Amino acid sequence: MSYQVLARKWRSRTFKELVGQAHVLQALVNALDNDRLHHAYLFTGTRGVGKTSIARILAKCLNCEQGVSSNPCGVCSACKEIDEGRFVDLIEVDAASRTRLEDTKELLDNVQYAPTRGRFKVYLIDEVHMLSTHSFNALLKTLEEPPPHIKFLLATTDPHKLPITILSRCLQFSLKNMQPEKVVEHLQHVLDSEKVAYEVPALWQLGRAADGSMRDALSLTDQAIAYCGDKLTSQAVTAMLGTIDQDQVYRVLDALVAGQADAVLDAVGELAEHSPDYVAVLGDMLSALHRIALAQAVPDVVDNSQGDRERILDLAGKVTAEDVQLYYQTGMIGRRDLPLAPDPRAGFEMVLLRMLAFRPDGVPAAPQQALPGGGSADGARRESQSAPATSSTEAHSEPEEPEPRQPEAQPPAPEPAVLQPAAPQPEPEPPAPQQPSEMLPPPWDEAPPLDAYESQPVAEPVREPMPEPVRNVMPESVPAPEPAPAAAPVMDTPVAETVVEVAAAPEPANDAPKIPLGQLQTEDWIPLSQQLGMGGVTGAIVSHCELVSCGGGKLLLRLDGEHDTLYNDNHRQRIQAALKTYFGEEIALDVETGTIATETPAAWRERRRLERLAAARQSFLTDDRVQAIVNAFSGRVLEQTIEPVGS
Repeated sequence: MSYQVLARKWRSRTFKELVGQAHVLQALVNALDNDRLHHAYLFTGTRGVGKTSIARILAKCLNCEQGVSSNPCGVCSACKEIDEGRFVDLIEVDAASRTRLEDTKELLDNVQYAPTRGRFKVYLIDEVHMLSTHSFNALLKTLEEPPPHIKFLLATTDPHKLPITILSRCLQFSLKNMQPEKVVEHLQHVLDSEKVAYEVPALWQLGRAADGSMRDALSLTDQAIAYCGDKLTSQAVTAMLGTIDQDQVYRVLDALVAGQADAVLDAVGELAEHSPDYVAVLGDMLSALHRIALAQAVPDVVDNSQGDRERILDLAGKVTAEDVQLYYQTGMIGRRDLPLAPDPRAGFEMVLLRMLAFRPDGVPAAPQQALPGGGSADGARRESQSAPATSSTEAHSEPEEPEPRQPEAQPPAPEPAVLQPAAPQPEPEPPAPQQPSEMLPPPWDEAPPLDAYESQPVAEPVREPMPEPVRNVMPESVPAPEPAPAAAPVMDTPVAETVVEVAAAPEPANDAPKIPLGQLQTEDWIPLSQQLGMGGVTGAIVSHCELVSCGGGKLLLRLDGEHDTLYNDNHRQRIQAALKTYFGEEIALDVETGTIATETPAAWRERRRLERLAAARQSFLTDDRVQAIVNAFSGRVLEQTIEPVGS
């Protein structure tokens, strides 16, 4: 018997054998079992996802001698003839080769006749978008109101080219691309049945190369069996596909995350031995960085569609989120500019070195290059800057007294610099708070003469601690201005906006005693949530919950329905663990979503913030000194710039 390729030998013959497309199968199975059949079906999707296979299975379901059902027997003459492609009442039409109007008319002339053997006459039109406009127009009326014994099954890879009049007359099913996980799982089943040995990484390479097409995956598997011989190995499949091993990409990423420039260049050297497409390598790196960023944000989102979930999670724990974003952006720009590089490998290496150079901590290691005189470049540079140039004669003489430095003219400051002698002095006591008049700089005629500085050894100026700023206090030496008449005109000069901080009492420290579980009440949830000290997304979820009930070691929380987008069971487990640690006993926690009836911790904090803000603004606006300044200068107070001071 002649050899049959895997793509034809393993074509699905029942709905149970079909891989993926569960959303399409559910609709078809229910329609067949409940006898709610439409007269025209349109299956869309890319190549190799099962459009024609589903249409043939549906034709078997309609014409099986055991009756119409979603499980054809597969042994009757109708089922066998459909599988073998010789059933007289299944008319398969290749629209790409029969695009003319005359072909469509010839096809429709036979619609009026009853089926020869089967229950229905099924027209399977493949690549229906290739029909001409006149052919579509001729098909419209028959497609809308066909005889009861006619079923139309249309398949296309480009539904956008179909007229809207055709789309409105069909039930449309969009088939999805095959995920690499499903492709690898199916390939394992096929190769086990074919008694062919394989390595799982080799199947992952075939699954990714198939790009969502199961037929392409089976065709590539046929090619790999012919290339590899007895066993499909990862190395042989890589050579056959002309791609690079994914492990080499991760070796570059491991060196990049570790910040080791030498390891990065070594990994690139190993990569260069296979003459890779460096643009494609950068694309693989960007894809991995994207999955690392997803793992850091929401670990549950990362699937094993690329066969590297464990490695992605491992890298996500070693690199910061800021570095991931930096690497991704640098790689995107480098991929765009890589064709401009004089050498692809040099351009790729420069992209990786740029990632290291622009890390927040700087380059991973300072360049160390030995100079002719010995020592490193940095050390020689530091010695040349710090050591004064001396001759051989001066090296044995007494060092001269350094010339005293003349003080530079400084602008007036709130506190003049105090020069201390070089001899150690006892630590001075903290200065008493100074009055505003004492903070003013001394007049120039009262300043100490320059000779006073020359009589003392030169030392670095030591500034005493600045006193606490006095807020909203008028200097005693400056008399308060007389209040201006109430009807004074407002100046047209623009007023500079200055944020005014008003001191407010800080929130009490979170050192309240623990609340026993047996005495926990609904109103105790706000202080309890503060004592749990949870942050991040879980802390935000806790702050939008209210305590519904407590008893028998069980707690029921209600989460505000407007803030349940990021909630999942992982957050419930973290909250339960925190409560267990707090109470020191086992807690069964249940979280429901709904409408909040009491005040949540988040609402309590917002209310307290608004109350403190209103009190601070009222205190400032009613202050007599503020009113005096406003009246004296015809000013106005911008309330939105007043903020309370404190936590």
